[in-house]
Amino acid sequence: MAKLYFNYSTMNAGKSTVLLQADYNYRERGMKTLLLTASIDDRSGTGKIFSRIGIHAPAERYGTGDDLFHLVAERLAAGPIACVLVDEAQFLQPEQVWQLSRVADELRLPVMTYGLRVDFQGQPFPGSATLLAIADSLREIRTICHCGRKATMVIRKDENGHVVKDGAQVQIGGDESYVSLCRSHWREAFHG
Repeated sequence: MAKLYFNYSTMNAGKSTVLLQADYNYRERGMKTLLLTASIDDRSGTGKIFSRIGIHAPAERYGTGDDLFHLVAERLAAGPIACVLVDEAQFLQPEQVWQLSRVADELRLPVMTYGLRVDFQGQPFPGSATLLAIADSLREIRTICHCGRKATMVIRKDENGHVVKDGAQVQIGGDESYVSLCRSHWREAFHG
């Protein structure tokens, strides 16, 4: 039975690397995949999933108004697909998460999504909150805080190294301005 998977973590935990490894495993066995990435994220160029360790693959882009069930159904009509892999899943709209659940339920394709769970203020992204609520399988991709404990939160720093407490939930690029921390160190940094 096909499932909707949500693989989540903080910044710089290797989510895209894990996605690209899964894609490689399918392709190595002669199976085709459909890779999707958020059109809002163009850090590595358009239509590409890029890992910090240097591996990358072309991907189709999705935007906030795209019907992902329809997109996948069209690609499936053109030829077999073994799996749908979605990067930057935090940027999905809640209705798009439901569309991906229909891909798993009705088209019987596994859908593996990868994204952030919470933003720099400790609030869930709408797409991530919906995935946490309805995904068949949840998997945390772990990274560590400077203290050695599991990092579950992320702070954003400005150009002077000060913790940013307000602002837009989404900031594309500037990976160097994000720091993954355990909850205790996040609370200490964010609330002083």
